[in-house]
Amino acid sequence: MSDVAEINLEVSDFELKKISEETGIGLSVDELKVVQEYFQKKGRKPTDIELQALGQAWSEHCCYKSSKYYLKKYLFHLKAPQNINVIKEDAGIIEFDKDHAYAVALESHNHPSAIEPYGGAATGIGGILRDVVCMGAQPIALIDPIFFALPTTKSSVIPKSVKHPKFIFSGVVDGIRDYGNRVGIPTIAGMTCFHSGYLGNCLVNVGCVGIVNKKDIIYSKVGNVSDYFVLAGGGTGRDGIHGVTFASKELDDDSATASRSAVQVGDPITKEPLIHACLEANEKKLLTGMKDLGGGGLSCVVGEMALAAGFGAKVQLENVHLKEKDLKPWEIWVSESQERMMMSVREEHLKEVLKIFEKWDVPAVIIGQVIPEKRMELTWKGDKIYDMDLEFVTTGPSYKRPIRPVRINNEHNNYSEPENYEVMIKTIINSLNCASKDWVIRQYDFEVRARTISSSLVGHINNETHADAAVIKPLESSQRGLVFTSDVNPNTVAIDPFWGSAGAVDECVRNIVATGARPHSFADCLNFGNPEKPDKMWEFSQAVQGLAHVAGKIGATFVSGNVSLYNEGPAGACPPTPTILGIGIIDDVDDIITVPFKKEGNLVYLVGKTRDEMAGSVYFNLRSLEGGKVPKVNPYELANASAGLLELANMNKISSCHDISEGGLILALAEMCIGNGIGASIHIKDLLRGDISLFSESNTRWICEVESKDSDAFESNLQAHCTSFALIGTTGGTSLSITHNKRKLADLPISELIKEWQAPLWEIMG
Repeated sequence: MSDVAEINLEVSDFELKKISEETGIGLSVDELKVVQEYFQKKGRKPTDIELQALGQAWSEHCCYKSSKYYLKKYLFHLKAPQNINVIKEDAGIIEFDKDHAYAVALESHNHPSAIEPYGGAATGIGGILRDVVCMGAQPIALIDPIFFALPTTKSSVIPKSVKHPKFIFSGVVDGIRDYGNRVGIPTIAGMTCFHSGYLGNCLVNVGCVGIVNKKDIIYSKVGNVSDYFVLAGGGTGRDGIHGVTFASKELDDDSATASRSAVQVGDPITKEPLIHACLEANEKKLLTGMKDLGGGGLSCVVGEMALAAGFGAKVQLENVHLKEKDLKPWEIWVSESQERMMMSVREEHLKEVLKIFEKWDVPAVIIGQVIPEKRMELTWKGDKIYDMDLEFVTTGPSYKRPIRPVRINNEHNNYSEPENYEVMIKTIINSLNCASKDWVIRQYDFEVRARTISSSLVGHINNETHADAAVIKPLESSQRGLVFTSDVNPNTVAIDPFWGSAGAVDECVRNIVATGARPHSFADCLNFGNPEKPDKMWEFSQAVQGLAHVAGKIGATFVSGNVSLYNEGPAGACPPTPTILGIGIIDDVDDIITVPFKKEGNLVYLVGKTRDEMAGSVYFNLRSLEGGKVPKVNPYELANASAGLLELANMNKISSCHDISEGGLILALAEMCIGNGIGASIHIKDLLRGDISLFSESNTRWICEVESKDSDAFESNLQAHCTSFALIGTTGGTSLSITHNKRKLADLPISELIKEWQAPLWEIMG
């Protein structure tokens, strides 16, 4: 057959490596020897489509061959009582109320976004929407944690093959904006982080949450033998070929041109009716299984759906509808063209399913059928071109890669206090990681579908401050809400992966609790460098342990996740970045607590202990200081403090609340002042030096605004929960005044704080 070629694997190791490189399958010589042995037993040579399918299924992106050892050891065993399903599907499914569940997924689209920022980010949104839809859930919220080098980076330090960070940043935001806004799902939470380590290795993590009636939950597996496979959505083309193998290797000087075809092309105008059609067919109980076509395209989705039910599949590949002519069979099989969903349907429901998709003007075709044997068989124009055991294809290798610990410098530095605290405070507030991100946020429609109760910006119009978390009311019939936040501090993770990762979970919990919600579940997106380098594998193993250290002790756990490795290129490796999506539940959305100070004359409390933990802080980075201690996490302190604050929230004893994170106490106070234009007089009394008190980024801390009449109840409750607190001031006036141990450090007008905080991104990006 001219369309299909046989590949001779009975060659030298050098030739095996050459085959892997020339075909783009990304398999090692040892992995190809396993394939060689398999086909020796079959007494034949593999076809090109069989070899390509193995390249997709055994890629790092699809089979997690470097990461699953540590994930199984430290994370997968964590359980929470409300979980309906954890990690086993495209999205986690978690109980919301007695009749409903919510679906959550968090994924990466890093390499594509580095090559083509707009398309890479847009198709990331498209993919995460499909992950939620294929559980039978209606998407209700998008989340976008994104990471870049500074947009002010000088061109002279950028490698020749790397695009300018400003161009990448702008393109990524445009892609997220256009896809999310056009498909009509609000982008309501996320984070934007800048670090020199993301030069050439930007990270684009995207999350989606959906709501589903429990009776409508569907799984990513077929129903029974003789079910038909129905492929619906956009046509299959050459875009996205080798997407997963491209994502499973480092970027290099040639990636921008050689791997351009690996980036998919998104089409939100097709996606919107596709969502409607899939959900309608599912609600009418016409489907036995549903899964999206993501990494590996058809080569992964069909086999995974069949094997999950203990069966196999037979596919007539020529039935797949195409958007380009002259595609080879292997290209059709591994293409990752967007906006495609796979469904399994009983014969008696085929006609009705196809009619639903016709009504929504979405193409849908029958491409195959479920068979009892656990194997995959493909035909092309009547000829058999693929016949392999599914367990062999889908299992993939697993490695316990070597690790090499990296020395952590936690020695104390001798450094002086700032000569002028007001200048230092304004420098912190004005720094890109602390300043307002409303240049990003305002490009998204975060109120579409009319479910948004509180967005990422809260306070007076045009002077809003950052919210700790966003709140959605999923159901018209219920006041119960879902609360979303996304957090990680790459600066601390880069210094100490264990405690930096633990701190990411702590921050998620703090943000959720600050709104008056209880932490309910987490998703993770673990972005790291090349796992074949022992120091990078050590970072990953330490980070996973850090996540488990906290999550296992606070009554919520990880329900979904993603691993993205090989985030390296000509400019080096990205900082280890375990992005966390935290989800909380609040029983009545009318009871949410927001960040801005509410009234003059109220008391201001600091909850939690401030410690001399300055490593990785904004303050140290701005002063180019190294060493010091990374903030640690005591999960029992976190659990106790959270329980106390939630009890107080339920009793309406907290007027406003804000967690303390990047920028320390001073940034949290400034943001609380900015939102409603209410100042504060702060008087700190402690044994720490002034700059440590103001700029330390110790975990498990909040600022609470409390009415005087509620102070006794507030203090007695925290005492009962063994939680440290200190009364540090009162609200009022038009400035933020700071005194430390009777020494006046600063008195900054709110108007000046607003100017310093709002301006940076607008001045750079226009």
